[in-house]
Amino acid sequence: MRRYISLLLTSMLLFWFVQAGSAASGDHETPLGEPDLYRAVILKIEKAEDDMVTTAWARGGKLTVLVRIAEGPYKGQEMSIDHYLTGNPAYDLNLKPGDRVFVGLEAIAGYVVDSFIAEHVRDNYLYLLALLFVASLVLVGGVKGAKAAIVLVLTGLAVVFIMVPLLLGGTSPVLASLLVSALVVCIGLLFISGPNLKTAAAITGTVAGVIVAGVVAVFFGTLSNLIGMNSHEAQLLYFVPHLKIDFRGLLFSGMILGSLGAVMDVGMSISSAVWEVKAVKPDATLGHLVRSGMNVGRDVLGTMSNTLILAYAGGALPLILLSAAYNTPLQKLINLDVIATEVVRALAGSIGLVFCVPATALASGYLYSRVHQTGSK
Repeated sequence: MRRYISLLLTSMLLFWFVQAGSAASGDHETPLGEPDLYRAVILKIEKAEDDMVTTAWARGGKLTVLVRIAEGPYKGQEMSIDHYLTGNPAYDLNLKPGDRVFVGLEAIAGYVVDSFIAEHVRDNYLYLLALLFVASLVLVGGVKGAKAAIVLVLTGLAVVFIMVPLLLGGTSPVLASLLVSALVVCIGLLFISGPNLKTAAAITGTVAGVIVAGVVAVFFGTLSNLIGMNSHEAQLLYFVPHLKIDFRGLLFSGMILGSLGAVMDVGMSISSAVWEVKAVKPDATLGHLVRSGMNVGRDVLGTMSNTLILAYAGGALPLILLSAAYNTPLQKLINLDVIATEVVRALAGSIGLVFCVPATALASGYLYSRVHQTGSK
């Protein structure tokens, strides 16, 4: 247990030092402040009698929303807020009495001069869902489930406090994602399985698979002239002042990170299975162990490849339905930047998954064949 605590503290210190260094070297500016947001409860909604809305973006009319502020300096106060509707369900909030919302208030000298309904309050439910997920991990996985939850937190910290500052500081997105991926793999597998040969083989296979996925994504993404600005978020990022981002590299970086979880899963599964073969048959040869790893990997590949491809297809489902509704020809559809991006993303990750199998099988066979006693992991 002491070594796990040391590993955890070392990881968190590393996160802090890299984040601090990246923040110090970054030259981006902090965006301008926004009105303060406060939680509130909707008490009453009425359609405004004065419904002469002339702005082009508010074609759906105007509502008068009575809210009670639930926090901050205005806690307990009731306010009447004009809420304009665009008529487009993609932008309009579906409000009803009893809903909890965020209210934006802009005050000058203590007097509210502007107010608006910003968004539904969702974080409480998201935290509850996250708690349910962690409880499920611990209930089913026991100690290893708890370790998996801790690794998940560390992965999030690595992305937020290492990768994001590196990207904002001008580091190559592909290089940043490879470094963070390697760090996550090493820390995650060491924490879950401990410093042993099984972990070493899994790390070797996973890193090899992620590198292959990255190389394939960069090579075919470049050949396909993907620009990396197919998403709305990337287009908004383009207009952030004093921020220089390699959008194509950012796209490839996301592809690498997207494949990491599945590749990591396959690497650990094969490494663990081959170790069990070695435990049952201590005199197993290199060839026997490698063949066992390959057999396990072949069984895993079918489902894991489907996992990656179906995950990306699920994200692109509205676009697929839109194309089907308008009978878009396949030749035109597959050449769209957004579709080509998802194809490269899914197939690059799947190819990395495929190459993880022989890499892990070879690493497991080589390392385990040198062990003559099953007690020495």
